[in-house]
Amino acid sequence: MATLDVITAKGRPRVGAARLPRPGGLVRGLGQLLAVGVPVALLATFVTYGLSALTDTNPAAAVLGDLATPADIERMNHQFGLDRPFLVQYVSWLGNALTGDLGYSYFTTLPVRESVARALPVDLSITLVAALVAVFVGGTAGIAAALNNGGRLDRAVTAMCAAASTIPPFVLGIGLIVLFSVTLPVLPSGGYVPLSEDPGQWLRFIILPGLALSLELTAEITRQLRTSLVGALRENYVVGATVRGLSARRVVFGHALRNAVGPALTVLGLYVPRLIGGAVVAEAVFNLPGLGHLALQAADRGDIPVIQGVLLSSLALVLVSNLLVNVALVRLRPAAERRS
Repeated sequence: MATLDVITAKGRPRVGAARLPRPGGLVRGLGQLLAVGVPVALLATFVTYGLSALTDTNPAAAVLGDLATPADIERMNHQFGLDRPFLVQYVSWLGNALTGDLGYSYFTTLPVRESVARALPVDLSITLVAALVAVFVGGTAGIAAALNNGGRLDRAVTAMCAAASTIPPFVLGIGLIVLFSVTLPVLPSGGYVPLSEDPGQWLRFIILPGLALSLELTAEITRQLRTSLVGALRENYVVGATVRGLSARRVVFGHALRNAVGPALTVLGLYVPRLIGGAVVAEAVFNLPGLGHLALQAADRGDIPVIQGVLLSSLALVLVSNLLVNVALVRLRPAAERRS
C-alpha cells in the first residue's frame, strides 16, 4: 500500500519511501481542456437549436414548396421530428451525435456526416498551410530578431510585424489574386482539388488562401518568440552553457529556444479558432467549397442538422488543436511535466 513520502531532516524523501502518483501536466491539461470544451460545445449547440426554434422558418414548408397543403407540411414535420417538444428534439440529436450520427439534411436528404466530410478537408488544408507558413516564417524571423536584439534587423522585423497585423486576410487575399493570378498568372484564383487526387494541383489551389490567412499569425508568433528568446538568452543557464564552451548553435537551439518556444506555441493554439473562422473568409474570396460555404447555404435554407454538424465539427477541431499544442509544450519542455 502506498504511503506518503517520509521527509528527512534535510528535506528529502527517505530512500525506499513510496510516493503517491500525481497526474502529469499533459493529463491535467487534457482534463482542463475537456472541462471547458464540453460545456462550451453543449451550450453552443443548445443555443443554435434554440434560435432555430424561435424563428418563423418551417423547414418542412420550405422543402415542399408553395403548393404544399397543411396536411403535407404536418406529415413532413412528423418525418423530420419537428412535431416533438424542443428539448426532446435536442436531446435526441445530441444522443445521436455522440455516436457519430449527425442526422440528415432537410433539403438534400444526404447524411450530414458525409457533407461535412467533403467540406472539412478544404478548411483543414487552408488552416494547415497557414499554420505551417506562420510557424516557419514567424519562427525564423523571431529567432533572427532575438539574435540581433536592438539591431537593424530587429527593428525591421518589429516594424513589419506591426504593419502585418493591420492587414485583414480578405484584403491580402484580393491582393494575392491580383498579383499571382492576374498580373503574374502563375496560380489559380479559385477552386479546389482534393489532396488525394492531385497533390500538385491541391497545393496550387490552396497556397494563396493559406498565405492570406497566415499573415497575422506569422506576426504574432514572431513577436512572441522574439520577446521570450531575448529573455531566455539572458538567463543564468545560458551564460553557464556559454562559459562551459558550448557552441552558440547548441546554446540557442538546444537550450534557450526550447524554453522560449512556449508562448509562441500557446499563441498558435489560441489562434486556431481564428484560423478556422478566417478559413470561412478565404472560402468566399477564393471560391472554395468548405465548411463556411456549407454553413452559409444551410443557414439560408434553415437546414438545422447541417448547421449543427458544421458547428460540432468546428468545435472538435479547436479541441484537438489545443490538445496537440499541449502535447508539444510538454514534449519541448519536459521539466514542466516533472514539476506538475
